[in-house]
Amino acid sequence: MMAPFLKYGMFGDETSLVLAFLIGIGFGFFLERAGFGSARKLVSQFYLNDLAVFKVMFTAIVTAMLGVTYLGWIGWLDLSLVYLVPTYLVPQIAGGLILGAGFVIGGYCPGTSVAATATGRVDGLIYLVGIFAGMFAFAEMFPLLKGFYLSGAGEAMTIPGAFGLPYGVVVFAVVLMAVGGFYGAGLLEKKFATPVE
Repeated sequence: MMAPFLKYGMFGDETSLVLAFLIGIGFGFFLERAGFGSARKLVSQFYLNDLAVFKVMFTAIVTAMLGVTYLGWIGWLDLSLVYLVPTYLVPQIAGGLILGAGFVIGGYCPGTSVAATATGRVDGLIYLVGIFAGMFAFAEMFPLLKGFYLSGAGEAMTIPGAFGLPYGVVVFAVVLMAVGGFYGAGLLEKKFATPVE
């Protein structure tokens, strides 16, 4: 049997919506339990005194990457069926910069703002209102922005494909980056630790 299950009719749209809802609740719960529903915890990233977000996200990326890679190698996951978002390099870089600026200024990313709102944090609610306002403004302005939004090749780009490297080499390199990143994060946290008064 090959995954993904929805693609092969193992369950229908209704079940997928229920599963998405339950996974979303679980994701929000663990975000809050890790302290990521707090803008102070998240902004500590940029002061380099608490790099928990970096460590958790890099761990999640490496875990998912290894899981997908090994499941593909043993034949349980058909990698050709995994959807890759088309690459529009310049617009996606611009979007990443806007998202990053919003993260630094507001102290949240979209997911953590929902978790913060669910636990009653007013700043999270204000941030979430800003997200919806931005989405509405973008939708209204889309006819003007469409040319830029769709500029570029529009084909799915991967690191192995772009550089002609085997997937295994890239996976190994990312794992090494994670190990080095975790070590470096520990050094930065010690160097920039907030003194206890």
